[in-house]
Amino acid sequence: MISYQSIKPWLFKLDPENAHMLAEVALRVPNICQVAFNPFLESHFITNPILKQELFGRTFFNPIGLGAGFDKNATMIRGMQILGFGFTEVGTITPKAQAGNPKPRMFRHIEEQSIQNAMGFNNEGLISAQKRLKKRFPFTTPIGINIGKNKLTPDAQAINDYTTLIKSLHELGDYLVINISSPNTPGLRDLQNEEFITKLFKEAKALTSKPILLKIAPDMSKEDAVTLAKLAVKNGADGIIATNTTVDYSLVKEPKSFGGLSGAVLSEKSFEIFEAIAKELYGKTTLISVGGVSSAAEAYRRIKAGASLIQIYSALIFGGPDLVKNINNELTELIKADGYTNITEAIGADRK
Repeated sequence: MISYQSIKPWLFKLDPENAHMLAEVALRVPNICQVAFNPFLESHFITNPILKQELFGRTFFNPIGLGAGFDKNATMIRGMQILGFGFTEVGTITPKAQAGNPKPRMFRHIEEQSIQNAMGFNNEGLISAQKRLKKRFPFTTPIGINIGKNKLTPDAQAINDYTTLIKSLHELGDYLVINISSPNTPGLRDLQNEEFITKLFKEAKALTSKPILLKIAPDMSKEDAVTLAKLAVKNGADGIIATNTTVDYSLVKEPKSFGGLSGAVLSEKSFEIFEAIAKELYGKTTLISVGGVSSAAEAYRRIKAGASLIQIYSALIFGGPDLVKNINNELTELIKADGYTNITEAIGADRK
């Protein structure tokens, strides 16, 4: 069998967005013919009981999930399960379809194993997502739905975009994520403030009993991140996802002057924000860590710091289709080596 690492140099000759589209074509095939992929599913979807936990009223067979941004239009849910992901977060979905920012808008930093993107919430919109999710939900693995405002929606009316999405999608996923932390929609991060968070969660919790989480940016101070996270939880957030991409362009040698960085260079910056939040909120809400996770060792560090779940995205591009399987198998051994019989015993071990 041809290894991913042997064909990766050829894939990397393609424009990054075109390579992503090629991957999407392949990962949509299981929607038509899943049986042919069952052997891959059996070898890559790790169901060791040591990794199993119950969250949000669902069973997570393993803690490694797909971060938002890869499956923008809910087209690859089956494909992601076949790759071994224990859950998938689709989106970011906006009320109206939008093309996103001008191309080129995705760039590889190969030496740093990182991605810089300025996609701008390009997606087919609410109606398209609704149709696909109705066909897929409920699914055998949990589905999260990441939602955001349209680019042309003024900040003063942004809350209407979020409530529209919640009303329309809350019955089609296992949890919802409020995305106000992407750097690629003008003014979006300005919504990371007390007034907006308070009002949004008050209205959101009146609309649905489904878990609603807040995803935050890594570029604020630790103090501000903790304050924002605590405020969200106080007003009804069921969890915090930390973090989105960074605009700290000093992390790579040849950055573009726009977009957000993800991948290996984000690892420490993301962990520092997560660690600060976990010190305050571990045991009080569900914490999900994302940003620069590419190995079982890094995933386990986040878990022991307080993360119930881990998300990856850019690491998949560099690590290939065996990445999730390898992380889950190695994570199982790390948990066993510490004398735990289940992942729930390891979660927050460094906090206890």
